[in-house]
Amino acid sequence: MKKVIDVLFSFKTTLILFAILAIGAAVATFIENDYGTSTARVLIYNHIWYETILVLTTLNLCAIIYKYKMWKHPARFIFHISFVVILIGAGVTRYIGYEGIVHIREGQTENKMISLEPYLQVKIKKQDATYYKEYQKEFASFWNDKFSHDIKFDNETLNVKFNNYMFAKKGNASMGILTVDVTLDGKTKTVKLPGKRGQKGVTKIEDFGDTIVTLEYGAKVLKLPFDIKLRDFQLERYPGSMAPSSYASEVTVIKKDGKSYDYRIFMNRTLHEGNFLFFQSSYDQDEKGTILSVNNDPGKWPTYLGYFLLSLGLIWNLFDKKSRFWKLTKFLKNRTAASFLLACLSTFALTSDLKANENMPNISSTQDSIVTYMNGFKEDSKATAEKFSYLVTQSNGGRMKPVATLNKEILHKISSRSEMFGMNADQIVLGMLTRPEFWRHVKMIKIKTPKLKQVLKIDESRKYISFAEVFTKEGKYKLEEEAKKAFRKKPTERGTYEKDILKLDEKLNISYMVYNANLFKIFPRIHDGRIDDNHKWYNPLDAFRFFQGKNKAAVETMIRGFINSVITEDYENANKFIDMIQIYQEKVGSNIIPSKSQIENEILFNKLDIFFKLTLAYLLTGLVMLIVAFIVIFNPKIKPEKTTKVFFAVLAILFAAHTFGMGFRWIISGHAPWSDTYESLLYISWSAVFAGVVFFRRSLLALSASVIVAAIFMFTAHLTNIDPQITNLVPVLKSYWLTIHVSVLTASYGFFGLAAILGYMALIMFIFRKNRPHLDDNIKNITAISEIALIIGLSAITIGNFLGGVWANESWGRYWGWDPKETWSYISIIVYAFILHMRFVKSLNNPFAFNVASTIAFSSILMTYFGVNFYLSGMHSYATGDPVPIPMWVYYTVATVTLTIILAYKNRDLKDTVCHSKNQKD
Repeated sequence: MKKVIDVLFSFKTTLILFAILAIGAAVATFIENDYGTSTARVLIYNHIWYETILVLTTLNLCAIIYKYKMWKHPARFIFHISFVVILIGAGVTRYIGYEGIVHIREGQTENKMISLEPYLQVKIKKQDATYYKEYQKEFASFWNDKFSHDIKFDNETLNVKFNNYMFAKKGNASMGILTVDVTLDGKTKTVKLPGKRGQKGVTKIEDFGDTIVTLEYGAKVLKLPFDIKLRDFQLERYPGSMAPSSYASEVTVIKKDGKSYDYRIFMNRTLHEGNFLFFQSSYDQDEKGTILSVNNDPGKWPTYLGYFLLSLGLIWNLFDKKSRFWKLTKFLKNRTAASFLLACLSTFALTSDLKANENMPNISSTQDSIVTYMNGFKEDSKATAEKFSYLVTQSNGGRMKPVATLNKEILHKISSRSEMFGMNADQIVLGMLTRPEFWRHVKMIKIKTPKLKQVLKIDESRKYISFAEVFTKEGKYKLEEEAKKAFRKKPTERGTYEKDILKLDEKLNISYMVYNANLFKIFPRIHDGRIDDNHKWYNPLDAFRFFQGKNKAAVETMIRGFINSVITEDYENANKFIDMIQIYQEKVGSNIIPSKSQIENEILFNKLDIFFKLTLAYLLTGLVMLIVAFIVIFNPKIKPEKTTKVFFAVLAILFAAHTFGMGFRWIISGHAPWSDTYESLLYISWSAVFAGVVFFRRSLLALSASVIVAAIFMFTAHLTNIDPQITNLVPVLKSYWLTIHVSVLTASYGFFGLAAILGYMALIMFIFRKNRPHLDDNIKNITAISEIALIIGLSAITIGNFLGGVWANESWGRYWGWDPKETWSYISIIVYAFILHMRFVKSLNNPFAFNVASTIAFSSILMTYFGVNFYLSGMHSYATGDPVPIPMWVYYTVATVTLTIILAYKNRDLKDTVCHSKNQKD
């Protein structure tokens, strides 16, 4: 018994349980990706073995709380005991609560729902008696638990035995087929039951003489204690788009006592009636019916209490002067941790890639008229191009934006530049729009692959080609066959050559649409005396085709007059026609057109180009700081206090500019700037610099590391395959809970990135610490800073993750769905909790182990952020069809880190650090 208690109270057990939970969840995400969600739930998430590990972890936690009398330290006690409360709430929800779906058509009243969980339902009818049994069952595509159920009735026994289960693909849904053997009075019948989770199954009736057996596998029907009538379903779309902006159900709740009330259900607004919660889930394609998710959750308030205690405890811990966080802070308070990151000298390569290409593409043509036109257009079109940029256009997603934004997106897409030939994007796009016969010969379309250049028979030193060079004199597309071959290949099989073909094909399509003005939806329509119901705007060609009467005549006059004026270089007259178009937009599109200040703000934002400039600034600053830190670390006599203050001032200015840019983008987009890949990368960079400026401003080492993290993520944000466009939000994302959840959770990535860079720097110093005793002090300081960063990061990711649970529960009625994104976030929490508890195990209580772990652990964040998005399917994912190949930098990074760890291992023996004290109670 003593041995059992010792094991239960052991921190080794804690780490082992953490490892099992993390590895199990990680494996489950790949099982789900390959074999479906049901298989992952059956084999791992909902299996007794995984739930047993969760219970054992909770018991271990309770034992440790008791052993170390954690209640004497309120902050630490509160956030540790909160996990026990959360698990109790989760258990109540899991085993007592239930979920379902209600489908109601307009004008109809419904008092039934179907369960989300699937059941094997058996009904036996003999003479006038009916017997019913149900068994909750969900199956995996392999390795299922077999069952055999005896059902007693009227002195007889019916046996239902598992035979087989398989998934049958049906469209995009996976329909399962459960095969059972039904035996009565020695007679056995094999029955196949098609069904799936959240959907009614197919009923099968078997005749055993005087006994009729009805079997069904799938959702069961549940009765509500009240009625719901759908008075009206309402769907709003973004202007000129099929994309929903919001949808809502106007319902009437009719109680059994005759009382009733009206309610409006929409995304992030839930109907509460008794223990039932109704969420707007989906709708019928004809927009005449609604689909509501239903949740009966008695574990909600215990779970919310646990979330509150968790947040309170973690935040309190950061301010508790008896906490480890404060002890580490005190340890660093009067010390300057100056160091270097030799491996990050690879930023030289990043800098060279980001520098503007000074080799401007030449305009090669035998026609002197092109050269003459370009020279004149360059100087004369500036004012008209700027005026043109202030017109409003409608994106395919329904966002209203200035033409200047579209022009910038077009030029960046086809040339990866913001200006060319001494002209800005507005001038270039204006030229392409009005004189395509000239601009199709201009070399402005970026091309990379040497093989592709060979196929097009152009000089390999060239970086740009013209639109005309990809077509023969007869107008045939030279790359037609090559493009078809590239499209037919799976993404994992596409090499650089195929990728460049597909990119070039996209650029050519964009150029063609500019030449034909297809991208410029600048004209709202008046039809039969009324403004278009969906506020759809049209490009010039579609306006010519669909507009009628005076509306059509006015548009034709403005367009032809504007283009002809630019062609004849009568820019003064062209400006008048632009004024006419602007007046037309303001009059006909007044309901949705942005205000003048909004247009000016967005154009100013485009001109400032804050984030690209910050990328260059971060790279340059980080490089200089690393060089200085390198000098300081190998010259311990140098005192870097003044230098650190100078760099802090520079970084503070860059951080202020970054904050301004994020706020400016928020104002322009109308939503928090972390709703897509590009924005969240900017935010992670911001959080990294925030960590350096606010928490580690006295350390040159930490400041340089935070800049490097920011530079890496900013550089990634500006890769050509990440879209920086501002877009509209889908309805479910319009939630203040989402804003809080994402902001807190994503901010943690910056702190984890900082710890990873610092950990790698420490490993490099381990390599060189022999006969350099002053490096030991720097390693201790680095480890302390890393641990502080991990404590803040773990607090943020934990609070953010559980706030996401609140948002999910308030939006669609469940805290957790084991989606790959949230699962890997959960894995990251366990990984970093593991690292912060390593110091309680003697063999792991050393700086080398800690820094190796903090470096490697960041891979879980990269998997959470990038891996899930591109390699695992799920509601947060971009992965559709075949996954994209794993980038080469991943292999290089893994190899480099592994080699560094191996080289550092021989000098790993560093003891008696302040930040890894033997006092385990801390």
